[in-house]
Amino acid sequence: MSEKFRRVIMTIFGVLITGFSVGMFNFSAFGMDPFQVFAHGIWGHIPLGYGIFYSILNLIMLIFIFIIDRYKIGLGTFINIFLLGYDVQFSSWLFKMLIPSPTFGLKIIFLIIGIIVMCFGCSLYFTGDLGVSTYDAVALILSEKKVARFQFCRIGSDFICTILGYSLGATAGIGTIVTAFFMGPIITVFNSKVSIPFRYGKSVDNIDSVEMLK
Repeated sequence: MSEKFRRVIMTIFGVLITGFSVGMFNFSAFGMDPFQVFAHGIWGHIPLGYGIFYSILNLIMLIFIFIIDRYKIGLGTFINIFLLGYDVQFSSWLFKMLIPSPTFGLKIIFLIIGIIVMCFGCSLYFTGDLGVSTYDAVALILSEKKVARFQFCRIGSDFICTILGYSLGATAGIGTIVTAFFMGPIITVFNSKVSIPFRYGKSVDNIDSVEMLK
């Protein structure tokens, strides 16, 4: 299996797994990641299915990103735009149908598993490196324009999305805080143990050593 093909597989499965995890966050009702809070806040006032709404929202953002820095756009960007929203819509519906009256303890379990699953999906998607999502591109572009360091640009965009989404009626909570500030270390573990070895077809003990494999 060629590296290019592995990267495509990683990107598709990364998006599917991430979308599935958002459905778990929805089911737990403890808050989603900041951009999903923002998107769900707007969606709550628009009579469209979430899948098509999410695609439209990201296509609007894509126009601005294309004008500012088209090199951030790749195959992965479009996979994210046209697949993630429908995956979120389906998984959210599935969990509610299978477990219509979840207990508090079950919601906590779904939140914890959802965080781990999201980190795994993000690791696959990021390591596949076929283009960033429209939301990820925002902080990258701002940092490259010297507005601030990347982590501060990301914290700022996460904060704004959370406030706007919450004010529009979306649920924000501990899940939002965890995904905004504490996903990095878990993603790093998945990168070194799963994603990088799968992409390059060999074991990598140190993420920095991946540069020697390129």
